Amino acid sequence: MATAHPPLRDLADIEAIEALPIAARLAQPVSSYAALRRQAAATPAAPAITFVPTGDPADGETRFDYATLAARVTQAANAFAGLGVGRRDVVSYLLPNLPETHFTLWGAEAAGIVNPVNPFLEVDHMAGILNAAGTAVLVAQGRQEQPGIWEKVEALRGRVPSLRAVVRVGGSGLCPPWALDFEALLAAQPEDELAGIVPPQGDDLASYFHTGGTTGTPKLARRTHFNEAANAWGVAAVTAMGPQDTLLCGLPLFHSNAMMITGLAPFSIGAHVVMLSTAGYRDPRTFAAFWRSVQRWRATLFSAVPTVLSALLNVPRGDADLASLRFAICGAAPLSPELFQRFEAATGLKLLEGYGMTEATCVSSINPRDGRRAIGSIGLRLPYQEMKVAHLAADGALQRDAGIDEIGTLLLRGPYVFSGYVKDSDNRGICLADGWLNTGDLGRQDAQGYFWLTGRAKDLIIRGGHNIDPAMIEEGLMRHPAVELAAAVGKPDGHAGELPMAYVTLRKDTPCSASELLAHARATITERAAVPVDVVVIDAMPLTAVNKIYKPKLRELAIARALAETVEKVCGPGGVTVEVAPHARHGLEARIVAAAPAGAGGAALMKQAEAELGRLPVHWTIDWRPAA
Repeated sequence: MATAHPPLRDLADIEAIEALPIAARLAQPVSSYAALRRQAAATPAAPAITFVPTGDPADGETRFDYATLAARVTQAANAFAGLGVGRRDVVSYLLPNLPETHFTLWGAEAAGIVNPVNPFLEVDHMAGILNAAGTAVLVAQGRQEQPGIWEKVEALRGRVPSLRAVVRVGGSGLCPPWALDFEALLAAQPEDELAGIVPPQGDDLASYFHTGGTTGTPKLARRTHFNEAANAWGVAAVTAMGPQDTLLCGLPLFHSNAMMITGLAPFSIGAHVVMLSTAGYRDPRTFAAFWRSVQRWRATLFSAVPTVLSALLNVPRGDADLASLRFAICGAAPLSPELFQRFEAATGLKLLEGYGMTEATCVSSINPRDGRRAIGSIGLRLPYQEMKVAHLAADGALQRDAGIDEIGTLLLRGPYVFSGYVKDSDNRGICLADGWLNTGDLGRQDAQGYFWLTGRAKDLIIRGGHNIDPAMIEEGLMRHPAVELAAAVGKPDGHAGELPMAYVTLRKDTPCSASELLAHARATITERAAVPVDVVVIDAMPLTAVNKIYKPKLRELAIARALAETVEKVCGPGGVTVEVAPHARHGLEARIVAAAPAGAGGAALMKQAEAELGRLPVHWTIDWRPAA
């Protein structure tokens, strides 16, 4: 039977839901493990996970029902407890998208605290995260044909003093004596109950998620079982998710989005999750077969980032039947209105654009499924998620609430918001008075309650949903002997949302070309996603009154550069000027003046240029002037 959900059209509907406290909506006891056991008892034979190893349904699949999922999670929890993991101990994992990843994730939360780690990070960064977490047990994929995760485990295992055990999932060759075999460990454990483990409760810590970006100093966000259960309920409510739904999972399970939207939320209400290959959307086979996968499993929902939607537009639908799809959820990076409209027009599929952050478990706002979708906005707040725009004092303290359509800093409060970072010093400027969380994002709220992002007070560059700390780019460039100052910012991009670029000033009497600096960056910056696409040499770095680099000006320059390049790519070089200035509603607005192409095809070129500009997540106007 489908789960009943009240209409969700506007802010009044959200407020009506909130008439009942969130605690009353959550089944007891409150924990991810309890949710899985309840669902296994209610629908033991219902499909929970279908794993498609290659991402192509033609190549075969493996299915796990809810009884099996709960049994394997219970065995994993008991295995971790047997390795000495208690309620405050941490199990980290370095795994691609596998069924065993779910067994590990939820089993670790049942026995202690889980710490998912991006397996694409460099060893130094991984070691920093594991040491910050105090990892007791590390679960990792075994050796594959191509060097990968296991080689990193071999390099870092001696660098984590708290590490008691390494557990290998799959892999070729004999298991080394210092590692334990995952399947053998689980097979030796009971599957019907937690053995000697006190079941977790709502206020127990469930997970540590690192949020320093793929290239930044790790900050570990502490989330409780109550945080996760409440947000899972919120996600299911705003999407009208029920046991009749099938969700396609292509985002990585080391990320909060996949863990919640294609994990705990559907598992809590008995829906079916189809895991599209170990690499998900990073596997070309997953993309090539995506529309056939929709038809094969009668998929109703999927979650994606803008780069995925852009790539899917290039995948032929053929005669695949997409009638089962209700909508797609998009977040993690800015979605341009042009891409939004192109995707809906090409697929006939409704998009729900939203907003979230790891520190607030996952989703905080989304456009209403039954009401007006304000294109370009991040929608209405989820039930029970308090959101507001405020002005902060110079010391970060809350000064006053912003008015309607007045730009300020976006703040969050409520049951989804985490209990702070593991390291106390990381909480400065983030955790404000009265429980408000400073997101670091700038935005406004309109009269209907919709939120609109207008910029970021924090420096993160978001490339296709991947957070990049500009510090690594800047540090890499500063190693060049000719560089005096370096500053990295995001350059708008129609596919990835943003691409990293850098501005540098040179030491006196030390000439150096931009191409040489770019080659240096490629050689010294170890994370591929962080390598800048452009390095621009400027005479003087814009500075604040206290001689700090003024990045807002550099972001304006990056926007101007991206827009000018877009017009010139279509209409030819020269004849384009761009001015970027603050705007009361949009944060920034770019005013473009360009020479109109001459000849019979000029009008078509202008239309094409405007279409390309529309793909960029920037508000702009253009004035075509006759060519001189």
